Amino acid sequence: MTQYHFVGIKGTGMSALAQILHDMKFDVQGSDIDMPIFTQVGLEERGVSILPFNKDNIRPGQTIIAGNAFSGDHEELKAAVELGLPVYRYHHFLGDFVKKFTGIAVTGAHGKTSTTGLLAHVLEGAKPTAFLIGDGTGKGIENSEYFVFEACEYRRHFLSYEPDYAIMTNIDFDHPDYFKDVEDVFSAFQQMAMQVNKGIIACGDDPYLQKIQAQVPVVFYGLGDHNDFQAKNIVRDANGTTFDVFVRNTFYGTFTITGYGTHNVLNALAVIGICHYEDIPTDIIAERLKTFGGVKRRYSEKTFGSQILIDDYAHHPTEIKATIEATSYKYPDRDAVAIFQPHTFTRTKTFLTEFADSLKGADYVYLCDIFGSARENAGELTIQDLLDLIPNAQLISEDTIDVLKQHETGVLLFMGAGDIQKFQKAYENACQTPVE
Repeated sequence: MTQYHFVGIKGTGMSALAQILHDMKFDVQGSDIDMPIFTQVGLEERGVSILPFNKDNIRPGQTIIAGNAFSGDHEELKAAVELGLPVYRYHHFLGDFVKKFTGIAVTGAHGKTSTTGLLAHVLEGAKPTAFLIGDGTGKGIENSEYFVFEACEYRRHFLSYEPDYAIMTNIDFDHPDYFKDVEDVFSAFQQMAMQVNKGIIACGDDPYLQKIQAQVPVVFYGLGDHNDFQAKNIVRDANGTTFDVFVRNTFYGTFTITGYGTHNVLNALAVIGICHYEDIPTDIIAERLKTFGGVKRRYSEKTFGSQILIDDYAHHPTEIKATIEATSYKYPDRDAVAIFQPHTFTRTKTFLTEFADSLKGADYVYLCDIFGSARENAGELTIQDLLDLIPNAQLISEDTIDVLKQHETGVLLFMGAGDIQKFQKAYENACQTPVE
């Protein structure tokens, strides 16, 4: 039996795919940098070997799956070519693999990871379901009926997929290092829509998704009256958010979710739409929605002394706004304290004003230095450019992190897609306060 070797196994999608193949009884190993990353936990729990990069990791009989961050000049990929081994890019391999199941792709500029996690959680309460979530979580079921997976639009990688269904959460301008503008993003989603085989569940409150055309039915969800699946009578309390769902103006059911922001209601509506289409019983949908614990780095919350610490992946102005909104709903009597680390110079420059506007929704704002990426590690602007646009914002570093102690009952929102977690860890170490 062939061994699957993953080049860059700690990548969020790569780690999840490796876990899936392992669960399905394939022989799996991989290589990556020798630095702890949260995505490796699931691999270690399964006993999957994680090796340092080395051309000697490549041996006859292997099939190579390569992360998209690694060029053909990488020592392991060159060795694979020399040995004549089959080499697949992550998205190409996944595109072929998904065809074995009823594949459900979850895509969108924002919310795809949370929605993928929620859909997988609900479906596996009814049918055998394998899933790949963009937080590095994967689960393989050998005789799975469904395969739920996150489909990323970056560099149009999701065009490698031809799923049975697609959830489209929204269209927004992001990844300015690749896309020219929001119309360019829309064109990618329009291409993706033409590759779906059974149906599309799209957010009808999004003006761009309203224009999506496909060769399969497009069903809309949202808060507006024009949607096929509409949420009404939204109530938030200590248990979460409860709302009624109407399907084409006919009452369908009342559901409760653990999240608080409007985006969480929309994510749940998307899941309800797919489940309705697949005849999943309403009582199973309702019960599973109430027990979803969230995904990694999406409003991951813990009590720390008298404060609440939130770890969140928000790295786009729309996501920051949604995270602050959710905090205002869940903790209306506490200060929302934003600690934000911009991710990539290109994104920061493109959305500088929008970042400032979204952060102004917090009661207090602290800015960390810009986190570069593998594609760029410097830029024309600095964090000072963003600081100048936000009244009373402050710069913060690991050395000055203890200034956050003054927000005694605040909700500290550590937001970013870089290494913002090191700032939270530094703060916890500075406080030396036991976690309750």
